[in-house]
Amino acid sequence: MSLLHPFRDHHRKELGEQPFPSAWSQIIDRNVPCCRGLHSDERERLENLIKVFIAEKHFEGCGGMTVTDEIKVTIAAQACLLLLNIHHNYYERLVSILVYPESFNFEQEEQGLAAGTVSVINMPVSGLSSSCGVVVLSWPDTMAGARRPDDGMNVVFHEFAHQLDQLDGTMNGTPTLDSASMYREWAQVLGSEYKRLQEEVETNRPSIISDYGATKPAEFFAVVTELFFERPVELRQQHPALYDEFRKYYRQDPAVQRRNNPVLS
Repeated sequence: MSLLHPFRDHHRKELGEQPFPSAWSQIIDRNVPCCRGLHSDERERLENLIKVFIAEKHFEGCGGMTVTDEIKVTIAAQACLLLLNIHHNYYERLVSILVYPESFNFEQEEQGLAAGTVSVINMPVSGLSSSCGVVVLSWPDTMAGARRPDDGMNVVFHEFAHQLDQLDGTMNGTPTLDSASMYREWAQVLGSEYKRLQEEVETNRPSIISDYGATKPAEFFAVVTELFFERPVELRQQHPALYDEFRKYYRQDPAVQRRNNPVLS
């Protein structure tokens, strides 16, 4: 038990001893089919993570949205799936999750063609991850990503991958790894794969990895995280070295889960 956080750690222990609400289990089974591939011990660990996550994070509805248990559990199940086997402290930099009833506008500055000019554009987005402790999600996009576990698009996986990425203070496509050798291998493989994607985008060659992943290393990490959990068999077939780096980081092998669970295949 940490001397710095004895009350928090005690509360987490108490939460772990409480039964998981059956209504919450039904929400997961109904809305998050990617969890069906978990073994019983993994499902139990996931449920314990969800209990702490919901207790410690602030959920807030925006634009007239009312936050319900269904919203909390659906988001938490996906966010906690990323944490299942890694060293973590429940996304310690994250404080609040804001939920909108639809996609929302995000203001972004872009450099103009003329030197020194800047334009501000409004663009609709389904999710945002902030370094100041906030994740913003569109509920319809959250549900669409959760209920379609094989389309390679999941806004919760994407935005919470950003949260993992920035735990060391920078969002650069490299999360906290366990050793210097892992950092070297990660840089070599992801650097090569990121460059490959950029070349494919420039030459209009098709790729399982979204073009958006070529915009910056942080987006590459988030986009590949989506694929790793949603289209793992294809990712492993087409990008075996990349898949292996994500397998070692997340300490999960979703391609094997898909193979062993026909429901997810």
